[in-house]
Amino acid sequence: MKIAISVNGKDLSSEIDPRFGRAKGFLLVDDSAEGFEHITNPNVDASGGAGIQTAQMVVDKGAEAVITGNVGPNAYRVLETAGVKVFTGASGNAEEALADYRSGKLVAAASATVEEKSGMGAASAAGPGMGRGGGRGRGGRGRGRGGGRC
Repeated sequence: MKIAISVNGKDLSSEIDPRFGRAKGFLLVDDSAEGFEHITNPNVDASGGAGIQTAQMVVDKGAEAVITGNVGPNAYRVLETAGVKVFTGASGNAEEALADYRSGKLVAAASATVEEKSGMGAASAAGPGMGRGGGRGRGGRGRGRGGGRC
């Protein structure tokens, strides 16, 4: 069985990346061979659709399970449709999370654990429209037109 673990580094001592779609990378652990492969996530800085694209990448790599901190609704749907079990709430390093998985301490998620677009970093914490191009220009009405005031 292949297990994808979202990580901030490149080996089993790496900390779990709490984000799925924008995780820095994944360790693809082959549970039967006791080996792993590191995959850099090309979707970290995607302008949109990072969760979907990352989920499809993990599916294409043959993962049958994912261990991560959180997963959004779009990524969850892609993984669920492909039959990939998603285990959320993982923390610590990849080796500890893998041990928890193997011992049955991790429980498969029944749904997404965060709202859509929540992995956008500081921009999402700023509130609706903040930090995401939500500006409205320079105040608008009448400026720079003719000579009169509005």
